Amino acid sequence: MTDATPARKPIIAIDGPAGAGKSTVARHLAARFGLLNLESGAMYRAFARKALDSGVAPDHPEALKALARTTTIALEPTPDGNRVLLDGVDVTASLRDPAVTQAASRVSVHPAIRSWMVDLQRAMGRNGGIVMEGRDIGTVVFPDAEIKFFLDASPEARSQRRYLETPSAAATPEALHEELRKRDERDRNRAESPLRPAPDAIVIDSTELTLDQVLARIESVVIERLGVRVSGS
Repeated sequence: MTDATPARKPIIAIDGPAGAGKSTVARHLAARFGLLNLESGAMYRAFARKALDSGVAPDHPEALKALARTTTIALEPTPDGNRVLLDGVDVTASLRDPAVTQAASRVSVHPAIRSWMVDLQRAMGRNGGIVMEGRDIGTVVFPDAEIKFFLDASPEARSQRRYLETPSAAATPEALHEELRKRDERDRNRAESPLRPAPDAIVIDSTELTLDQVLARIESVVIERLGVRVSGS
């Protein structure tokens, strides 16, 4: 008897610290192989934005848990990338605000919020055909992903890249380096799903690599592992 249940489309998980290039790589892979880009970071930033707008402190777990019960977050693909809808409102343009980014790092350490977000992310990706970047995608959200990457780079390289992306008189490379150091410490030492490579992840240190070199290496792995299945529907 033939099993009529359709096979799940593949999932590509990309983890790594802040500033390692996960978002850039995920966007490229989604466009290159016809996958949906699920941005976990954007989802946490959207919730952080709501917490700030609601006057809820990012370090108040019970208040955040209550806020989550009345929150909906959706990602809507467009030719220029995802639109992030928070309670039905497009908040995409405001999610890179430094205050939102810092608040996202703080709300994400709370176990109840991470559990809620993981359930939401799994629901979004249950049919596969996605590339998802974050800090615990290959270890917690989709531990059965067909391919797992862990992108890394030295703190100095990551802070310099961040500075070149968004140069500002108020954000020196030194200040960005300190911000990333604190972010790394929170991410790697939190009790709930700390940042670490999955045992079967392909670790790529891009400190001495160009973006094109990173993309070429990752593309070759995807093609070798998944072949034509990547863009199949």
